[in-house]
Amino acid sequence: QVQLVESGGDLVQPGGSLRLSCAASGINVSINRWAWYRQALGKERELVAAITVGGVSSYADSVSGRFTISRDNAKNTLYLRMNTLKPVDTAVYYCNTHPPVRDIRGEIWGQGTQVTVSS
Repeated sequence: QVQLVESGGDLVQPGGSLRLSCAASGINVSINRWAWYRQALGKERELVAAITVGGVSSYADSVSGRFTISRDNAKNTLYLRMNTLKPVDTAVYYCNTHPPVRDIRGEIWGQGTQVTVSS
């Protein structure tokens, strides 16, 4: 059974930094393409960053140059380093494969982790 557990979200001031973690079980972070997504209040979930099996990363224009996606295969964990945070980065952040992993009931998501950027 696939489980995704995100952590590391917090309340930070504009310009601050955070590192999010995603502990995966039942699925291997090293043999799938993975991504971080976020969903702000009242908006649809959007793709923020992705990393291929070969380690090539890509980013939404809004976070390029500020966010870095990485993974630790030994820990089966995905990370998102976020620097120079802005209020518009406020959202619940989720990790998942890209496209999202599914079972017979539909897409599988974790609980997410809340990032709030505010002074």
